[in-house]
Amino acid sequence: MNFYMSLRRKFFFSHFFAILLISGSVGVYFYTSAMNNLMSQLRASLMKSAAMVSVMVDARSLDEITTRKDVELPAYQDCLRKLRALRKTNRDIAYLYIMRREGERVFFVVDSDDSTNQALPGREYEKKPKELLEGFVRPSADKKITTDEWGSFLSGYAPLKNGGGKYLVGLDMRSDEVRFKMRQIRLAAVIPFVGSLFLALVFSRILSDRQTTPIQMLISRCRSIAAGRLDEKVDIRTNDEFDGLIQAFNIMSERLAESREHNRNYQRSLEQIKNELEIRVQERTSELNELNNQLVQEIDVRKKAENSLAEAARTDSLTGIFNRRAIWEQLEYHIVLFRRYQTPFTLLMCDLDHFKPVNDTYGHDIGDIVLVKTAEKLRESCRNQDFVSRWGGEEFLILLPNTDIQGGAIAAEKIRQKISEQPFEINDQKLVITVSIGIAAYVEGLSIDDCIKQADSAMYQAKREGRNRVAVSSD
Repeated sequence: MNFYMSLRRKFFFSHFFAILLISGSVGVYFYTSAMNNLMSQLRASLMKSAAMVSVMVDARSLDEITTRKDVELPAYQDCLRKLRALRKTNRDIAYLYIMRREGERVFFVVDSDDSTNQALPGREYEKKPKELLEGFVRPSADKKITTDEWGSFLSGYAPLKNGGGKYLVGLDMRSDEVRFKMRQIRLAAVIPFVGSLFLALVFSRILSDRQTTPIQMLISRCRSIAAGRLDEKVDIRTNDEFDGLIQAFNIMSERLAESREHNRNYQRSLEQIKNELEIRVQERTSELNELNNQLVQEIDVRKKAENSLAEAARTDSLTGIFNRRAIWEQLEYHIVLFRRYQTPFTLLMCDLDHFKPVNDTYGHDIGDIVLVKTAEKLRESCRNQDFVSRWGGEEFLILLPNTDIQGGAIAAEKIRQKISEQPFEINDQKLVITVSIGIAAYVEGLSIDDCIKQADSAMYQAKREGRNRVAVSSD
Protein backbone atom coordinates (compact mmCIF):
# COMPACT_ATOMS: atom_id res chain seq x y z
CA MET A 1 0.00 0.00 0.00
CA ASN A 2 1.41 3.38 -1.01
CA PHE A 3 1.31 5.84 1.85
CA TYR A 4 1.36 9.49 0.82
CA MET A 5 3.20 11.96 3.00
CA SER A 6 3.75 15.54 1.98
CA LEU A 7 7.28 16.90 1.66
CA ARG A 8 6.49 19.42 4.40
CA ARG A 9 5.74 16.58 6.83
CA LYS A 10 8.82 14.65 5.77
CA PHE A 11 11.02 17.67 6.43
CA PHE A 12 9.21 18.31 9.71
CA PHE A 13 9.57 14.79 11.06
CA SER A 14 13.17 14.41 9.87
CA HIS A 15 14.24 17.66 11.57
CA PHE A 16 12.15 16.91 14.65
CA PHE A 17 13.56 13.44 15.24
CA ALA A 18 17.11 14.61 14.50
CA ILE A 19 16.87 17.42 17.07
CA LEU A 20 15.08 15.13 19.53
CA LEU A 21 17.72 12.42 19.13
CA ILE A 22 20.55 14.87 19.79
CA SER A 23 18.89 16.57 22.77
CA GLY A 24 17.76 13.21 24.17
CA SER A 25 21.26 11.74 23.90
CA VAL A 26 22.76 14.78 25.61
CA GLY A 27 20.06 14.63 28.32
CA VAL A 28 20.64 10.93 28.98
CA TYR A 29 24.37 11.54 29.18
CA PHE A 30 24.07 14.36 31.72
CA TYR A 31 21.35 12.49 33.67
CA THR A 32 23.53 9.38 33.92
CA SER A 33 26.54 11.49 34.90
CA ALA A 34 24.52 13.30 37.56
CA MET A 35 23.22 10.03 39.03
CA ASN A 36 26.71 8.54 39.08
CA ASN A 37 28.11 11.71 40.67
CA LEU A 38 25.34 11.67 43.29
CA MET A 39 26.06 8.06 44.21
CA SER A 40 29.81 8.76 44.31
CA GLN A 41 29.27 11.79 46.56
CA LEU A 42 26.97 9.84 48.89
CA ARG A 43 29.43 6.97 49.15
CA ALA A 44 32.33 9.35 49.75
CA SER A 45 30.32 11.19 52.43
CA LEU A 46 29.39 7.93 54.16
CA MET A 47 32.98 6.68 54.13
CA LYS A 48 34.26 10.00 55.43
CA SER A 49 31.66 10.08 58.22
CA ALA A 50 32.37 6.47 59.16
CA ALA A 51 36.11 7.20 59.25
CA MET A 52 35.53 10.20 61.53
CA VAL A 53 33.41 8.12 63.93
CA SER A 54 35.88 5.23 63.88
CA VAL A 55 38.62 7.28 65.55
CA MET A 56 36.26 8.26 68.40
CA VAL A 57 35.85 4.68 69.66
CA ASP A 58 38.71 2.51 70.89
CA ALA A 59 38.14 -1.12 69.90
CA ARG A 60 40.06 -2.41 72.95
CA SER A 61 37.23 -1.30 75.25
CA LEU A 62 34.78 -3.53 73.34
CA ASP A 63 36.47 -6.91 73.71
CA GLU A 64 34.46 -7.75 76.84
CA ILE A 65 31.08 -7.06 75.10
CA THR A 66 30.17 -10.39 73.54
CA THR A 67 26.60 -11.34 74.56
CA ARG A 68 23.30 -9.61 75.27
CA LYS A 69 24.01 -9.92 78.98
CA ASP A 70 26.82 -7.38 78.58
CA VAL A 71 24.46 -4.44 77.94
CA GLU A 72 24.88 -3.37 81.56
CA LEU A 73 28.63 -3.02 81.26
CA PRO A 74 29.92 0.57 81.51
CA ALA A 75 31.87 0.15 78.26
CA TYR A 76 28.68 -0.78 76.40
CA GLN A 77 26.63 2.06 77.91
CA ASP A 78 29.37 4.61 77.19
CA CYS A 79 29.72 3.50 73.57
CA LEU A 80 25.92 3.45 73.07
CA ARG A 81 25.63 7.05 74.31
CA LYS A 82 28.34 8.16 71.92
CA LEU A 83 26.69 6.51 68.93
CA ARG A 84 23.25 7.93 69.72
CA ALA A 85 24.71 11.41 70.26
CA LEU A 86 26.53 11.21 66.94
CA ARG A 87 23.39 10.00 65.17
CA LYS A 88 21.45 13.06 66.34
CA THR A 89 24.05 15.41 64.83
CA ASN A 90 23.21 14.24 61.28
CA ARG A 91 19.57 13.88 60.28
CA ASP A 92 20.52 11.85 57.20
CA ILE A 93 21.93 9.02 59.36
CA ALA A 94 19.34 6.45 60.45
CA TYR A 95 21.56 4.13 62.52
CA LEU A 96 25.13 3.80 63.77
CA TYR A 97 26.44 0.46 64.94
CA ILE A 98 29.63 -1.43 65.72
CA MET A 99 30.27 -4.97 64.48
CA ARG A 100 32.84 -7.64 65.26
CA ARG A 101 34.16 -10.15 62.74
CA GLU A 102 34.98 -13.70 63.85
CA GLY A 103 36.19 -15.71 60.90
CA GLU A 104 33.48 -15.55 58.24
CA ARG A 105 30.77 -14.55 60.74
CA VAL A 106 29.82 -11.00 61.72
CA PHE A 107 28.19 -10.03 65.05
CA PHE A 108 26.67 -6.84 66.43
CA VAL A 109 28.48 -5.23 69.36
CA VAL A 110 26.64 -1.91 69.84
CA ASP A 111 23.57 -0.64 67.90
CA SER A 112 22.28 2.95 68.27
CA ASP A 113 18.69 1.86 67.45
CA ASP A 114 16.42 2.87 70.34
CA SER A 115 13.43 0.80 69.19
CA THR A 116 12.43 -2.71 70.20
CA ASN A 117 14.21 -4.01 67.12
CA GLN A 118 17.64 -2.97 68.46
CA ALA A 119 20.43 -5.48 67.66
CA LEU A 120 21.90 -6.58 70.99
CA PRO A 121 25.52 -7.73 71.47
CA GLY A 122 26.26 -11.16 70.06
CA ARG A 123 23.48 -11.08 67.46
CA GLU A 124 24.79 -12.40 64.15
CA TYR A 125 24.27 -10.34 61.00
CA GLU A 126 23.39 -12.83 58.25
CA LYS A 127 23.49 -10.52 55.23
CA LYS A 128 27.12 -9.62 54.59
CA PRO A 129 27.67 -7.55 51.40
CA LYS A 130 31.19 -7.36 50.03
CA GLU A 131 31.51 -3.71 51.01
CA LEU A 132 30.72 -4.53 54.66
CA LEU A 133 33.49 -7.14 54.86
CA GLU A 134 35.86 -4.68 53.20
CA GLY A 135 34.97 -2.15 55.92
CA PHE A 136 36.89 -4.20 58.54
CA VAL A 137 40.08 -3.32 56.66
CA ARG A 138 39.49 0.09 55.04
CA PRO A 139 36.69 2.66 54.67
CA SER A 140 34.06 1.50 52.19
CA ALA A 141 30.43 2.09 51.25
CA ASP A 142 27.60 0.19 49.54
CA LYS A 143 27.43 0.62 45.77
CA LYS A 144 23.65 0.17 45.84
CA ILE A 145 20.81 0.30 48.33
CA THR A 146 20.76 -2.80 50.58
CA THR A 147 17.61 -4.18 52.22
CA ASP A 148 17.55 -6.15 55.50
CA GLU A 149 15.10 -6.63 58.39
CA TRP A 150 15.66 -3.04 59.59
CA GLY A 151 14.75 -1.52 56.18
CA SER A 152 16.49 -0.29 53.03
CA PHE A 153 19.70 1.71 53.43
CA LEU A 154 22.85 2.95 51.79
CA SER A 155 25.63 2.23 54.30
CA GLY A 156 29.21 3.32 54.93
CA TYR A 157 31.84 1.43 56.95
CA ALA A 158 35.27 2.06 58.53
CA PRO A 159 37.57 -0.05 60.75
CA LEU A 160 37.77 0.99 64.43
CA LYS A 161 40.93 2.36 65.96
CA ASN A 162 43.03 -0.41 67.47
CA GLY A 163 40.57 -2.96 66.07
CA GLY A 164 43.12 -5.10 64.28
CA GLY A 165 40.66 -5.75 61.44
CA LYS A 166 38.06 -7.25 63.82
CA TYR A 167 35.84 -4.21 64.44
CA LEU A 168 34.07 -1.71 62.21
CA VAL A 169 31.61 1.13 62.65
CA GLY A 170 28.70 1.35 60.22
CA LEU A 171 26.39 4.23 59.28
CA ASP A 172 23.02 3.65 57.58
CA MET A 173 21.44 6.35 55.42
CA ARG A 174 17.76 5.72 54.79
CA SER A 175 16.87 4.81 51.23
CA ASP A 176 14.15 7.49 51.33
CA GLU A 177 16.85 10.16 51.54
CA VAL A 178 18.78 8.61 48.64
CA ARG A 179 15.68 8.22 46.50
CA PHE A 180 14.62 11.80 47.31
CA LYS A 181 17.94 13.11 45.98
CA MET A 182 17.56 10.90 42.91
CA ARG A 183 14.04 12.24 42.30
CA GLN A 184 15.41 15.77 42.44
CA ILE A 185 17.91 14.90 39.72
CA ARG A 186 15.19 13.24 37.62
CA LEU A 187 12.99 16.31 37.97
CA ALA A 188 15.92 18.52 36.98
CA ALA A 189 16.43 16.32 33.89
CA VAL A 190 12.74 16.25 32.86
CA ILE A 191 12.33 20.05 32.68
CA PRO A 192 15.14 20.63 30.12
CA PHE A 193 13.92 17.62 28.13
CA VAL A 194 10.40 19.05 27.88
CA GLY A 195 11.92 22.38 26.88
CA SER A 196 14.05 20.73 24.19
CA LEU A 197 10.97 18.87 22.94
CA PHE A 198 9.11 22.16 22.55
CA LEU A 199 12.07 23.79 20.81
CA ALA A 200 12.37 20.76 18.50
CA LEU A 201 8.72 21.21 17.49
CA VAL A 202 9.17 24.93 16.87
CA PHE A 203 12.43 24.69 14.93
CA SER A 204 11.20 21.69 12.92
CA ARG A 205 8.11 23.63 11.89
CA ILE A 206 10.16 26.69 10.94
CA LEU A 207 12.70 24.67 8.95
CA SER A 208 10.07 22.60 7.14
CA ASP A 209 8.11 25.75 6.19
CA ARG A 210 11.28 27.43 4.97
CA GLN A 211 12.20 24.47 2.77
CA THR A 212 8.76 23.75 1.34
CA THR A 213 7.44 27.27 0.70
CA PRO A 214 9.65 27.80 -2.40
CA ILE A 215 8.62 24.38 -3.72
CA GLN A 216 4.92 25.18 -3.30
CA MET A 217 5.40 28.49 -5.10
CA LEU A 218 7.19 26.71 -7.96
CA ILE A 219 4.33 24.19 -8.21
CA SER A 220 1.81 27.01 -8.38
CA ARG A 221 3.91 28.74 -11.05
CA CYS A 222 4.10 25.53 -13.10
CA ARG A 223 0.31 25.30 -13.04
CA SER A 224 0.11 28.92 -14.22
CA ILE A 225 2.43 28.10 -17.13
CA ALA A 226 0.30 25.05 -17.97
CA ALA A 227 -2.72 27.38 -18.04
CA GLY A 228 -0.93 29.73 -20.46
CA ARG A 229 0.04 32.51 -18.04
CA LEU A 230 3.72 32.99 -18.84
CA ASP A 231 4.17 36.52 -17.52
CA GLU A 232 4.12 35.64 -13.79
CA LYS A 233 7.30 35.27 -11.73
CA VAL A 234 8.29 33.58 -8.47
CA ASP A 235 9.35 36.42 -6.19
CA ILE A 236 10.99 34.99 -3.08
CA ARG A 237 14.54 34.81 -1.68
CA THR A 238 15.77 31.95 0.49
CA ASN A 239 19.52 32.73 0.49
CA ASP A 240 20.38 29.16 -0.44
CA GLU A 241 20.32 26.82 -3.47
CA PHE A 242 16.62 27.54 -3.99
CA ASP A 243 17.57 31.05 -5.15
CA GLY A 244 19.41 29.54 -8.11
CA LEU A 245 16.49 27.25 -8.91
CA ILE A 246 13.99 30.12 -8.69
CA GLN A 247 16.15 32.33 -10.89
CA ALA A 248 16.52 29.57 -13.49
CA PHE A 249 12.77 28.98 -13.35
CA ASN A 250 11.99 32.68 -13.92
CA ILE A 251 14.44 32.81 -16.84
CA MET A 252 12.81 29.73 -18.35
CA SER A 253 9.40 31.38 -17.97
CA GLU A 254 10.65 34.53 -19.72
CA ARG A 255 12.12 32.47 -22.54
CA LEU A 256 8.85 30.60 -22.95
CA ALA A 257 6.94 33.88 -23.10
CA GLU A 258 9.37 35.26 -25.68
CA SER A 259 9.17 32.05 -27.69
CA ARG A 260 5.37 32.13 -27.65
CA GLU A 261 5.31 35.75 -28.79
CA HIS A 262 7.83 34.95 -31.45
CA ASN A 263 5.69 32.05 -32.67
CA ARG A 264 2.60 34.23 -32.76
CA ASN A 265 4.39 36.89 -34.76
CA TYR A 266 5.80 34.24 -37.02
CA GLN A 267 2.37 32.76 -37.60
CA ARG A 268 0.97 36.19 -38.42
CA SER A 269 3.81 36.74 -40.86
CA LEU A 270 3.14 33.41 -42.52
CA GLU A 271 -0.53 34.23 -42.81
CA GLN A 272 0.30 37.56 -44.40
CA ILE A 273 2.75 35.92 -46.75
CA LYS A 274 0.15 33.33 -47.71
CA ASN A 275 -2.37 36.00 -48.58
CA GLU A 276 0.19 37.92 -50.60
CA LEU A 277 1.29 34.76 -52.40
CA GLU A 278 -2.21 34.26 -53.75
CA ILE A 279 -2.00 37.65 -55.42
CA ARG A 280 1.67 37.92 -56.33
CA VAL A 281 3.07 34.42 -56.69
CA GLN A 282 5.63 35.34 -59.26
CA GLU A 283 6.80 38.48 -57.49
CA ARG A 284 7.39 36.72 -54.21
CA THR A 285 9.04 33.54 -55.41
CA SER A 286 12.49 34.72 -54.43
CA GLU A 287 11.18 35.93 -51.09
CA LEU A 288 9.58 32.53 -50.47
CA ASN A 289 12.87 30.81 -51.25
CA GLU A 290 14.63 33.05 -48.80
CA LEU A 291 12.01 32.36 -46.17
CA ASN A 292 12.33 28.64 -46.86
CA ASN A 293 16.07 28.90 -46.36
CA GLN A 294 15.48 30.73 -43.09
CA LEU A 295 13.10 28.02 -42.04
CA VAL A 296 15.63 25.31 -42.84
CA GLN A 297 18.30 27.14 -40.86
CA GLU A 298 15.96 27.61 -37.91
CA ILE A 299 14.98 23.94 -38.00
CA ASP A 300 18.65 23.01 -38.12
CA VAL A 301 19.32 25.25 -35.12
CA ARG A 302 16.42 23.74 -33.25
CA LYS A 303 17.59 20.21 -34.07
CA LYS A 304 21.01 21.06 -32.76
CA ALA A 305 19.42 22.52 -29.63
CA GLU A 306 17.32 19.38 -29.21
CA ASN A 307 20.45 17.23 -29.61
CA SER A 308 22.22 19.37 -27.02
CA LEU A 309 19.28 18.99 -24.64
CA ALA A 310 19.25 15.24 -25.20
CA GLU A 311 22.96 15.07 -24.46
CA ALA A 312 22.50 17.21 -21.34
CA ALA A 313 19.75 14.85 -20.18
CA ARG A 314 22.24 11.96 -20.34
CA THR A 315 25.20 13.77 -18.72
CA ASP A 316 25.89 14.67 -15.10
CA SER A 317 26.09 18.46 -14.97
CA LEU A 318 28.97 18.54 -12.48
CA THR A 319 31.34 15.79 -13.65
CA GLY A 320 30.44 15.51 -17.35
CA ILE A 321 30.08 11.72 -17.17
CA PHE A 322 26.93 9.63 -17.64
CA ASN A 323 24.09 10.32 -15.23
CA ARG A 324 21.77 7.74 -13.71
CA ARG A 325 19.33 7.80 -16.62
CA ALA A 326 22.05 7.20 -19.23
CA ILE A 327 23.70 4.31 -17.37
CA TRP A 328 20.28 2.73 -16.82
CA GLU A 329 19.70 2.67 -20.58
CA GLN A 330 23.06 0.97 -21.07
CA LEU A 331 22.20 -1.60 -18.41
CA GLU A 332 18.92 -2.44 -20.15
CA TYR A 333 20.77 -2.81 -23.46
CA HIS A 334 23.47 -5.11 -22.01
CA ILE A 335 20.87 -7.30 -20.31
CA VAL A 336 19.32 -7.85 -23.76
CA LEU A 337 22.79 -8.76 -25.12
CA PHE A 338 23.33 -11.15 -22.22
CA ARG A 339 20.03 -12.93 -22.78
CA ARG A 340 20.57 -13.17 -26.54
CA TYR A 341 24.31 -13.92 -26.79
CA GLN A 342 25.32 -14.71 -23.17
CA THR A 343 27.66 -11.70 -23.22
CA PRO A 344 28.79 -11.14 -19.61
CA PHE A 345 29.07 -7.78 -17.89
CA THR A 346 30.05 -6.63 -14.40
CA LEU A 347 29.07 -3.64 -12.24
CA LEU A 348 31.38 -1.67 -9.93
CA MET A 349 29.75 0.49 -7.23
CA CYS A 350 32.35 3.05 -6.04
CA ASP A 351 31.90 5.31 -3.00
CA LEU A 352 34.42 7.90 -1.76
CA ASP A 353 35.55 7.26 1.83
CA HIS A 354 35.08 10.01 4.44
CA PHE A 355 33.79 12.47 1.84
CA LYS A 356 31.57 14.36 4.29
CA PRO A 357 34.55 15.62 6.36
CA VAL A 358 36.04 17.02 3.10
CA ASN A 359 32.88 19.08 2.56
CA ASP A 360 32.75 20.11 6.22
CA THR A 361 36.45 21.10 6.36
CA TYR A 362 37.11 22.63 2.94
CA GLY A 363 33.62 23.57 1.76
CA HIS A 364 31.30 22.24 -0.95
CA ASP A 365 33.27 23.98 -3.72
CA ILE A 366 36.34 21.86 -2.91
CA GLY A 367 34.05 18.83 -2.55
CA ASP A 368 32.72 19.43 -6.09
CA ILE A 369 36.30 19.67 -7.41
CA VAL A 370 37.12 16.35 -5.74
CA LEU A 371 34.08 14.75 -7.44
CA VAL A 372 35.12 16.12 -10.85
CA LYS A 373 38.72 14.92 -10.48
CA THR A 374 37.49 11.53 -9.24
CA ALA A 375 35.36 11.18 -12.38
CA GLU A 376 38.44 12.00 -14.49
CA LYS A 377 40.50 9.33 -12.71
CA LEU A 378 37.72 6.78 -13.16
CA ARG A 379 37.58 7.45 -16.91
CA GLU A 380 41.36 7.25 -17.17
CA SER A 381 41.36 3.90 -15.34
CA CYS A 382 38.68 2.33 -17.57
CA ARG A 383 38.64 1.08 -21.14
CA ASN A 384 37.01 2.98 -23.99
CA GLN A 385 34.20 0.42 -24.05
CA ASP A 386 33.41 0.87 -20.33
CA PHE A 387 30.67 3.20 -19.07
CA VAL A 388 31.39 5.48 -16.09
CA SER A 389 28.45 7.25 -14.41
CA ARG A 390 27.70 9.29 -11.34
CA TRP A 391 25.06 7.36 -9.43
CA GLY A 392 24.43 10.04 -6.81
CA GLY A 393 26.32 12.13 -4.24
CA GLU A 394 29.83 10.64 -3.98
CA GLU A 395 28.75 7.29 -5.53
CA PHE A 396 29.84 6.21 -9.03
CA LEU A 397 28.52 3.21 -10.98
CA ILE A 398 30.76 1.63 -13.66
CA LEU A 399 29.52 -0.85 -16.30
CA LEU A 400 32.20 -3.21 -17.64
CA PRO A 401 30.94 -4.95 -20.84
CA ASN A 402 32.36 -8.34 -21.83
CA THR A 403 33.82 -8.72 -18.33
CA ASP A 404 33.33 -11.54 -15.81
CA ILE A 405 33.64 -11.23 -12.03
CA GLN A 406 37.42 -11.94 -12.04
CA GLY A 407 38.04 -9.26 -14.64
CA GLY A 408 35.86 -6.88 -12.66
CA ALA A 409 37.95 -7.48 -9.53
CA ILE A 410 41.16 -6.69 -11.45
CA ALA A 411 39.66 -3.48 -12.86
CA ALA A 412 38.33 -2.45 -9.44
CA GLU A 413 41.72 -2.91 -7.77
CA LYS A 414 43.33 -0.84 -10.53
CA ILE A 415 40.84 1.97 -9.88
CA ARG A 416 41.29 1.76 -6.10
CA GLN A 417 45.08 2.01 -6.38
CA LYS A 418 44.97 4.94 -8.82
CA ILE A 419 42.71 7.01 -6.57
CA SER A 420 44.42 6.19 -3.24
CA GLU A 421 48.00 6.52 -4.53
CA GLN A 422 47.54 9.81 -6.41
CA PRO A 423 46.54 12.64 -4.01
CA PHE A 424 44.30 15.41 -5.30
CA GLU A 425 46.11 18.73 -5.70
CA ILE A 426 43.59 21.49 -4.91
CA ASN A 427 44.56 25.09 -4.12
CA ASP A 428 48.16 24.06 -3.28
CA GLN A 429 46.82 21.36 -0.97
CA LYS A 430 47.14 17.63 -1.34
CA LEU A 431 44.07 15.65 -0.35
CA VAL A 432 44.37 11.88 -0.02
CA ILE A 433 41.05 10.34 -1.01
CA THR A 434 40.28 6.64 -0.94
CA VAL A 435 37.41 4.65 -2.40
CA SER A 436 35.48 1.53 -1.42
CA ILE A 437 34.30 -0.62 -4.36
CA GLY A 438 31.66 -3.31 -4.52
CA ILE A 439 31.60 -5.80 -7.45
CA ALA A 440 28.64 -7.77 -8.84
CA ALA A 441 28.38 -9.75 -12.08
CA TYR A 442 25.04 -10.07 -13.85
CA VAL A 443 23.55 -13.57 -13.93
CA GLU A 444 20.42 -14.90 -15.57
CA GLY A 445 17.20 -14.04 -13.78
CA LEU A 446 18.42 -10.91 -12.05
CA SER A 447 16.79 -7.54 -12.55
CA ILE A 448 18.79 -4.34 -12.93
CA ASP A 449 17.81 -3.33 -9.39
CA ASP A 450 18.95 -6.70 -7.99
CA CYS A 451 22.36 -6.49 -9.68
CA ILE A 452 22.88 -2.90 -8.50
CA LYS A 453 21.83 -3.86 -4.94
CA GLN A 454 24.39 -6.69 -4.94
CA ALA A 455 27.14 -4.28 -5.98
CA ASP A 456 25.92 -1.77 -3.38
CA SER A 457 25.91 -4.43 -0.62
CA ALA A 458 29.44 -5.46 -1.57
CA MET A 459 30.52 -1.82 -1.43
CA TYR A 460 29.13 -1.50 2.13
CA GLN A 461 30.94 -4.72 3.01
CA ALA A 462 34.17 -3.03 1.89
CA LYS A 463 33.25 -0.06 4.10
CA ARG A 464 32.71 -2.32 7.12
CA GLU A 465 36.02 -4.12 6.51
CA GLY A 466 37.96 -0.87 6.84
CA ARG A 467 37.36 1.16 3.61
CA ASN A 468 39.89 1.66 0.76
CA ARG A 469 39.29 -1.87 -0.45
CA VAL A 470 37.43 -4.01 -2.97
CA ALA A 471 34.69 -6.48 -2.05
CA VAL A 472 32.98 -9.03 -4.33
CA SER A 473 29.28 -9.76 -3.92
CA SER A 474 28.65 -13.11 -2.27
CA ASP A 475 25.09 -13.43 -3.67
